[in-house]
Amino acid sequence: MLDIPTGYRRNAAGNLVAEVNIKPEHKLEDELVTRLAARAAELSLELAKFRAQALSEIYAYRDLIAAEYGAKSSAGGNMTLTAFDGSLQVQVAVAKSITFGPELQAAKALIDQCVTRWSEGANDNLRTLVFDAFQTDRQGKISTDKVLGLRRLAIQDEDWTKAMEAISNAVRVTGSKTYVRFYRRNGDALDPISLDLANVGGSDAATS
Repeated sequence: MLDIPTGYRRNAAGNLVAEVNIKPEHKLEDELVTRLAARAAELSLELAKFRAQALSEIYAYRDLIAAEYGAKSSAGGNMTLTAFDGSLQVQVAVAKSITFGPELQAAKALIDQCVTRWSEGANDNLRTLVFDAFQTDRQGKISTDKVLGLRRLAIQDEDWTKAMEAISNAVRVTGSKTYVRFYRRNGDALDPISLDLANVGGSDAATS
């Protein structure tokens, strides 16, 4: 990037603008955004470090417990740790990213055969459930929860059974993400200790 001459700033379009031609309120806005964004970047880095530290300590504790029983500690997996008095809780949750392979098309064809065969006198709710499971969203993606939910339907039919087997074979785990969540007891409930900027510090009215 070329050096910016003294007394100039580069605007969003990449053009040089003389300082004297920049409105005071725009300079103030620039300073405000720059300062707050820099602090946000610092907090984001602190949260990333805290997450890594928390997982490291939690996994070390898991390994310690496994060693006491002479067991080999397994990587990943969901876990809940609770304070002795029950007032605090830490949860580790692993969410898998799932896509479907070409077997899903075979499953849909078999399910279509079933629904067509059952169409006379078939339950309208069942037909809606089946067809809705294969609808795509705006990004062209199929809901994994809806498709996998079909396997919970207790339907005794050879084609349906083959379709459910095809769905199982279609599942591809493309990745996973580990979440660390903290909770504080509030009466009979466990309230999350929010690390989300949108949910900390109470209502906006209190800070206006």
